[in-house]
Amino acid sequence: MTSDLALAFDHPEARAAATAGGDPRDRISLRDHIVAAEIGAFQHERRRTQRLRFNVVVEVRGAGDLADDVDRVLSYDRITEAIAAELAAERLNLLETLAERVAERVLAAPQAARAFVRIEKLDLGPGALGVEIVRNGAGARAAPDSGAGPAPAVIFLSNEALASDRLGGWLDGIEAAAEPAILCVGLPDAPRPETGHRPTQARVDLLAIEQNAWALAARDPRCIVVASRTELDWARGQGRISVWAPSKMVFDAGADGPAPDSPPEALAAWLARAVGAARLIYVGTEGPEGARLAANVHALL
Repeated sequence: MTSDLALAFDHPEARAAATAGGDPRDRISLRDHIVAAEIGAFQHERRRTQRLRFNVVVEVRGAGDLADDVDRVLSYDRITEAIAAELAAERLNLLETLAERVAERVLAAPQAARAFVRIEKLDLGPGALGVEIVRNGAGARAAPDSGAGPAPAVIFLSNEALASDRLGGWLDGIEAAAEPAILCVGLPDAPRPETGHRPTQARVDLLAIEQNAWALAARDPRCIVVASRTELDWARGQGRISVWAPSKMVFDAGADGPAPDSPPEALAAWLARAVGAARLIYVGTEGPEGARLAANVHALL
């Protein structure tokens, strides 16, 4: 009984370990994450924010050889974004409802097997008042993608557009727009090695595209280079302007992806389909047949 009582007031991580059974799983955790929000069923809790402390532990299914690849693991951002999304969705009366919805959203990730969610109100008395729930992933209701929010625009910028003195104004417009943006660039104008071998030339060309992406990021700190789907989702959730470095996603997609030696404009079209983009816009060049064309970025606004 003493151990049960101690466990009842212990951190969710200890409870997860104690109830793991004979087949313990790996876990990721979020500790002491404090957010101010309006929540509560009583009149004195309305029209005011109070501090909520979140402790979340997620047991994850085995993923085999991770190969140090961020796209093969459950990202910590999945937890913090689930909390932010549910707090933004609507005002709630009960911590129990909030905990349930956070757990559902986290468990919608295929890697998540079980979630322990503890939420505490910190401003209603001398101590913390809260709830803790445990939910299994099996049968969890599908939740929106972790990158909740408007679908992004994918914008391909030609070298002429990159060199334009209007670039700063375009980025101002993109930053002010309601939809997130992923910028794509092509091959730089500078000479690059010619291998005479198609597979290796494709890798050289993709690396050259990425050099062009880094050059854009160096010109404007609002642009961050992203190489993985996890990074794309994070940047989207943070409202950042992404510049796509294509190598990792192209090769990870294998037979389901584009040919690595596809023209940069075609790679942008594939990315737009892969992320469910709301718009695909080409600036200073024509895209593949069927792609939506625009004379400049202001067509977005």
